[in-house]
Order: sequence, then structure tokens, then C-alpha cells
Amino acid sequence: MKVILESPFAGDTKKNTEYARKCMADCFKRGEYPFVSHLLYTQCLDDTILKEREIGIEAGLEWGKSAEKTVVYTDLGISKGMEYGIKSAKKAKRKIEYRKLCQ
Repeated sequence: MKVILESPFAGDTKKNTEYARKCMADCFKRGEYPFVSHLLYTQCLDDTILKEREIGIEAGLEWGKSAEKTVVYTDLGISKGMEYGIKSAKKAKRKIEYRKLCQ
């Protein structure tokens, strides 16, 4: 199953990148194929520059249209970027699943 993975990125990017990688691993363990735009796009777009951040978010939302589900990892809270993803999933009537790594 193709899934869009939502987790925080902005702020403590080192901590949030490590967390997102753990979330990806969790998806793979569940037999899912995660797409994590905030890890991919921030390699060539600067998340601290508003225009580039918006481009990355828009591209991630566009890719999300082909996903079967959005998975939202909430251990670190829900960021504004994640809110965009959740809103997009609701608009597309895509299933949303909230998860925690630490239970």
C-alpha cells in the first residue's frame, strides 16, 4: 500500500529527520511503501525560505493524490506542514491513520 507519511520537520530538523526515518521504518515493517516528501525535497529546497517551503509542500500534496492512505505520526505533535497534509487527505477523502512509535 502506498502511503503519505506525515511527521514534523521544521524546528529541530536533526531530531525530526531521525524521527521521520524511524517512522519510515515502521511503515516498511507494516508492508507499506511510504513517501516522505519532507525528507526528500529538503535536500534541494530550503525549508527556511517560505517560497521554497511552499513549493515542497505543494509537490508533496500533489504526490499524495496517488496514495491510498495518509499516516500521521504524532509522538512529536502535529506541525503546520502536517496540518496541510491532513487537510489535503480529508479533501481527497483519503483514509487517515494516526500513529505513535512510543506507546
